[in-house]
Amino acid sequence: MKRLIPISLFATFAALPMAAFAAADSYRWLHVTIDTPWMIFLFLLPMVLIPAVLMAVLYWKFAGRPAVELEKKKVKSKTPAAPVADKNESTD
Repeated sequence: MKRLIPISLFATFAALPMAAFAAADSYRWLHVTIDTPWMIFLFLLPMVLIPAVLMAVLYWKFAGRPAVELEKKKVKSKTPAAPVADKNESTD
C-alpha cells in the first residue's frame, strides 16, 4: 500500500504534458503592462469597501434604537459580583 501511492503519483505526473507547466514558469507573467495598476486597484478595492459597507450596515441597524434600550441590554449581560473582602482589610 505504501508503494502504491508513489507509483500512482509518478504515473500521473509522467502522463501529464510538460508543455502545460511551461507557461507557469514564463516571464510573461512578471511583465508590467498598462493594465497592471487597474488590476491592483480592483484587487485592493474589496479590502477597503467591505469593512466600510459593514460599518455602514451596523450603524444603520443600531442607529434607530434608543440609548436606554441599549443600556438595558448591557446591564442584563453584566451581573454585579458580590464584593470580596481583601486579606488586608478588616471586616469590622
